[in-house]
Amino acid sequence: MIQAQDYVHMAHALRLARRGLYTTDPNPHVGCVVVKADRVVGEGYHRRAGGPHAEVLALAAAGPAAAGATVYVTLEPCSHHGRTPPCVEALVAAGVGRVVVATEDPNPRVAGAGISRLRAAGIDVDAGVLADQATELNPGFFTRMRRGRPWVRVKSALSLDGRTALASGESAWITAEAARRDVQCLRARASAVMTGSGTALADDPSLNVRLSAQDLEIEGAVRQPLRVVLDSHMRLPPAARLVQVPGRCLVLTAARDRRRIDALQGRGAEVVVIGRGPGGVDLGETLELLAAREVNEVHVEAGPGLVGRLLEEGLVDEMVVYVAPLLLGDAGRGLATLPGIRRMGDRLELRLEAVRQVGRDLRLQLRTARGAG
Repeated sequence: MIQAQDYVHMAHALRLARRGLYTTDPNPHVGCVVVKADRVVGEGYHRRAGGPHAEVLALAAAGPAAAGATVYVTLEPCSHHGRTPPCVEALVAAGVGRVVVATEDPNPRVAGAGISRLRAAGIDVDAGVLADQATELNPGFFTRMRRGRPWVRVKSALSLDGRTALASGESAWITAEAARRDVQCLRARASAVMTGSGTALADDPSLNVRLSAQDLEIEGAVRQPLRVVLDSHMRLPPAARLVQVPGRCLVLTAARDRRRIDALQGRGAEVVVIGRGPGGVDLGETLELLAAREVNEVHVEAGPGLVGRLLEEGLVDEMVVYVAPLLLGDAGRGLATLPGIRRMGDRLELRLEAVRQVGRDLRLQLRTARGAG
């Protein structure tokens, strides 16, 4: 039976899980706490993909004290052999008395099998403690497993009068240093950073993570997310920074221009030809392709055209908007091109999740109907 202290210890496990926010991709962020006589005797969190899982590290820290203990884990223990042995086997071998799980694993390879095997071994299992918080910690992993698509987060920086750039396209810099640093953290947690060829040509961005391991408070090297460019007509030059900086670059196009494709691939980029949709490459096919490559979270930094297409097609889950206390004038560029909105009844409504000040700027976190669901 679930008791009050179960929530306390699970909250501790969730705090541990957050330590893997920038390092575990494509695996979920998982934390684990081993408790005996209401005292924590071991704890751990999944640190890097391919490394030991949270349960294994927590059991190792507990040692013999794990026998008869209660184990709190933020995601159902795995029951299959992957790059590491099943955590269920480690829990059974340690002789734990009870396991409290925040939420079942949405991965079809687990999906309740881990809980069933624990119960078959005579271990008491309770599930559902802080389930919403555990799911919220891994939105991309749950979305990929349940919908076959990544979680899509759109980042935008706006002036107080709602402009993302001057009419000329100049946009450096709308926000101040603190907000730009915060964006680096969003990139660091993402599996992929995506933009369109228009932004790539106009701004020549790098879209890489420029924070150090010390900045992110992690051990080892900083993981660079996959850079994705949607380039319907193969306009991206091989000398673009997106191609040149260290890390992987994937160009998705609807054009079969062999010469341009060979030029980009000669510089190390990967080019994949996919179908064409309204206004450019097929966005649904794009997200399905990325999910097949174990991309959990897609961080979008793009112009109003691509942002508008993603919103119109209902493919955005979350928006993070930084509002700067400055004015760019009525001729500036807006956040999204949405020609389908002609009446108030056509408007797209979002749910405001959080507001906080980052340096001089405001940071708005919003969910669409898709993300809220």
